[in-house]
Amino acid sequence: MTLIAEHIEGDTRERILEVAERLFRQIGYQKTTVGDIAKELRMSPANVYRFFESKKAIHQAVARGLMGEVELEAERIVARPGPVIPRFRELLTTINRMNTERYVGDSKLHEMVEIAMQEDWDVCVAHMECIAGVIGQMIAQGVASGEFEAPDLQLASLCACTAMMRFFHPQMIAQCATKPGPTIDQMIDFVIAGLSPRH
Repeated sequence: MTLIAEHIEGDTRERILEVAERLFRQIGYQKTTVGDIAKELRMSPANVYRFFESKKAIHQAVARGLMGEVELEAERIVARPGPVIPRFRELLTTINRMNTERYVGDSKLHEMVEIAMQEDWDVCVAHMECIAGVIGQMIAQGVASGEFEAPDLQLASLCACTAMMRFFHPQMIAQCATKPGPTIDQMIDFVIAGLSPRH
């Protein structure tokens, strides 16, 4: 395939995903059909199927894009220099803020995430593993600088992610918004206290 043809194919895939995300937000994932997406793009459904084998594949790619934005921002915070504890706090609040903005205030997009979680798609699993890995990197930096103490980095990362679950998981963010519980700052203080050196 020529570079021009590859570029056109890539552009078409991006356009399909942009339109799909917009329709998922406007009318909901369940009500959106491949025919609706094709109509918006002035192409045939058969042409859409050339790029994505099913509606589920389109949905997965849209979800992957949204999750990828959160991952990129998390990786950017981890890569920055400076003391670990303020960046660790920023990392955890940023994941919460981005997931809240993307999924919770938007009921139609929230429906899409719910379906992804129920079907336990590989994209969701990969995202959770990525976020746990980024948190693990930050804890490792804290251990290296003496700000944290964590003999088992993987366990420390899993514990931190589990502690933050109601602030990370889109469904739990929505369900817990009006229920009693610690604030995100109180929970982060608790996690940092658990990682602090014992001496």
